[in-house]
Amino acid sequence: MFSWLGTDDRRRKDPEVFQTVSEGLKKLYKTKLLPLEEHYKFHEFHSPALEDADFDNKPMVLLVGQYSTGKTTFIRYLLEQDFPGMRIGPEPTTDSFIAVMQGDVEGIVPGNALVVDPKKPFRKLNAFGNAFLNRFVCAQLPNPVLESISVIDTPGILSGEKQRISRGYDFAAVLEWFAERVDRIILLFDAHKLDISDEFSEVIKALKNHEDKMRVVLNKADQIETQQLMRVYGALMWSLGKIVNTPEVIRVYIGSFWSHQLLIPDNRKLFEAEEQDLFRDIQSLPRNAALRKLNDLIKRARLAKVHAYIISSLKKEMPSMFGKDNKKKELVNNLGEIYARIEREHQISPGDFPNLKKMQDQLQAQDFSKFQPLKSKLLETVEDMLANDIAQLMVLVRQEESQRPTQMVKGGAFEGTLHGPFGHGYGEGAGEGIDDAQWVVARDKPMYDEIFYTLSPVDGKITGANAKKEMVRSKLPNTVLGKIWKLADIDKDGMLDDEEFALANHLIKVKLEGHELPNELPSHLLPPSKRKITE
Repeated sequence: MFSWLGTDDRRRKDPEVFQTVSEGLKKLYKTKLLPLEEHYKFHEFHSPALEDADFDNKPMVLLVGQYSTGKTTFIRYLLEQDFPGMRIGPEPTTDSFIAVMQGDVEGIVPGNALVVDPKKPFRKLNAFGNAFLNRFVCAQLPNPVLESISVIDTPGILSGEKQRISRGYDFAAVLEWFAERVDRIILLFDAHKLDISDEFSEVIKALKNHEDKMRVVLNKADQIETQQLMRVYGALMWSLGKIVNTPEVIRVYIGSFWSHQLLIPDNRKLFEAEEQDLFRDIQSLPRNAALRKLNDLIKRARLAKVHAYIISSLKKEMPSMFGKDNKKKELVNNLGEIYARIEREHQISPGDFPNLKKMQDQLQAQDFSKFQPLKSKLLETVEDMLANDIAQLMVLVRQEESQRPTQMVKGGAFEGTLHGPFGHGYGEGAGEGIDDAQWVVARDKPMYDEIFYTLSPVDGKITGANAKKEMVRSKLPNTVLGKIWKLADIDKDGMLDDEEFALANHLIKVKLEGHELPNELPSHLLPPSKRKITE
């Protein structure tokens, strides 16, 4: 059982013990960060207060994309099962936000019931009103995938004339609310429709502070030829570069995420490799969930600190009696200068400040006379939390990770390729010949033997120096050749016999063909005469 003590707790005779990371996060938020947020009206400007369910809930994956990019089909592909409320079609069919979650029986919980359930992390969504809640449901069903994660399906983002029709609620703001709380945001694009509509562009910009959670999927890639796919991929990267506006490139996965046959199977191996990479990324979410929540709390604390400085600066500049309206307009117009001054005085990074235009718009509706002056004690408490308590909690995160069995998403599509010959890379590279009765290296051994006998073997073995002369001809780096030597020198005598030399050349061929080398030699690659040595 693990424990760590907060700074204030250490000063008491009977310290309070935190048993879990989740409990520690809740305590830190309620006692240290929440008072600062409430004092400076943080929740009116940025994000509603966090609740216990926000710290206890399973990792969530948010799917975002224009209509007919395959969002709902992607969820069905992962679950290998239909879910309540699922509708798939070429036109905008999913007109609601659907939280797909684990449940004992299949069923749908409407939005208004969801936001009063304290066990679900959606209570603060009631701020978006009935227009949104009528378009929000929770689809519950028993499924092994949903035991580890929840998935949020979103309405297809509209394009052309359709996007001019109002949804009745702030779509981008709702997505931003979800983005703050989910563990992964997957943007789906159709390989045939790369045009990024105004609404989609607005949505991506609303997700700007969450690039670390974003992944991009170029879906339906089996419907175009290889040359065309290269052009589409390049065009997508160019379009994203203009909108996301960061020097780093977002990871893009190429594939076809549905259970039908590939229309153009030329890139099958590429799709399989990309799918495995994406699945590994999603499977790692439960393991990293505590760390993600800790990271989000730190981001929130940094924003709350900056917000406190902004509000207190505005309060300080306001006159006590006359000319308040004119002064308010002047302060809002000169907010950029206030940002710069706060940045200089408190050594705060420009990246920690909220969006200037958005903040100016929000300030227009505020009564500056109700703002609070700077209260150093509240800020010192948050500083202490960031400097000391978070570091202590980080230790607990690592301890919990080391004690728990490996947490991974299981079931559904995640297990479809785990076993048997349809696993990624089965029978390829170092796995070639895994099911053959004969040693796979024996096919090319006569050719390798000819080289072996030109290297002056003594008592049937060649020295490391002689083997090196031949192996470096492959032009592989010494680090790779060193690994090959370690795998091939089975009896560890610093020399190679004819079978070990043939094995070394086989592994060189595997690497030159673009496959990865194994960390340990697979049993089917052991030379027949050496199999007793390793038993």
